[in-house]
Amino acid sequence: MIAIIDYGASNLRSISKAIAKIGYRCKVTSSPREVLEADIVILPGVGAAGEAMHRLQEWDLREPIQQIASENRPLLSVCLGLQLLFASTEEGGEGCLDILPGVVRKLPSGLKIPHMGWNQVKQKISHPLFWGIEDNAYFYFVHSYYVEPQDKSLIAGETDYGLSFSSVIIKGNLVATQFHPEKSGQWGLKMLQNFLEFITQRRNSS
Repeated sequence: MIAIIDYGASNLRSISKAIAKIGYRCKVTSSPREVLEADIVILPGVGAAGEAMHRLQEWDLREPIQQIASENRPLLSVCLGLQLLFASTEEGGEGCLDILPGVVRKLPSGLKIPHMGWNQVKQKISHPLFWGIEDNAYFYFVHSYYVEPQDKSLIAGETDYGLSFSSVIIKGNLVATQFHPEKSGQWGLKMLQNFLEFITQRRNSS
């Protein structure tokens, strides 16, 4: 089962429709048990980090997500979902899930914020996530903050907007994007398909 986590702060309809469009079934859920039992978990995100963390804690979803990541089980985190993976954020000074070392920083002043619209992703590594996707392909972004990982080897893709920031993070079976693949047309659908396919292949070969 593919579980899309509903914590009351996410654009769930678009990502569930995208998953269905590429031929997979998914379930939107706020049940900690169903999240832990899922084969693949998706952590979407729209909104403020502090409110999102409050709801994850209140709905007993924080520890299941941390457990999934610690066990290297398949986890896809999108936009705010990416930012929540890190230790802390400049957005109100809130602590996050502390799954990955690093901090979430505000985009530099002088830019139009939020960074909204289409921008390119430079592929930093060769990975099944990028199969069939052009380097510097365009994806759709909506964000005011960016992640600064302590471990630079986690950076699989970068994007320029006033500075070069991490737009794709990969660690084992954990994949996270600052952009919204579900809103990014053919390349976004291809990336979602690649993620689900390489996870399925790994599971079948193990």
